Amino acid sequence: MVFHSEDKMTAAKKVRFELLADNYLREDPDYKPRIEITCTDGKHTYTDFNPGIRLGPPNRPGFWGQPQMRVMVRVDDAHSYHGWNWIRGRFLSVDKGTTRELIGAHIFKVEIRGRNGPEIAEFSPAGLDLDRVKQACDLTPKRPSKD
Repeated sequence: MVFHSEDKMTAAKKVRFELLADNYLREDPDYKPRIEITCTDGKHTYTDFNPGIRLGPPNRPGFWGQPQMRVMVRVDDAHSYHGWNWIRGRFLSVDKGTTRELIGAHIFKVEIRGRNGPEIAEFSPAGLDLDRVKQACDLTPKRPSKD
């Protein structure tokens, strides 16, 4: 899904791409996890992963000391680990590199720590319109690096 808006004060044009998971997590069978890519005036602003459940506690400090959660990501056949900023126990801030891998992937999975143990959100981003993402966010797909 794509949402367009304009800031009334600054006239900044905002575009938000929302990608819903293919599955539900155990803790909330009524809410699908989602990834939201937000762009302003043709540039990527941020990407958030909202699992729809309360996250487990952060398990590592970031570079500046901010709380992070270590997540495992699968992009097609490649697996990697990332430290995503933990925001109020509700969602995680996805790095730009992973966002670029996501938009070019056929299979994208995220394993997080929920309050009751590991949870895996599964996405099928192959339906994203890459031309629209490029125009709205100046993002191009990137192949995952082999770890």
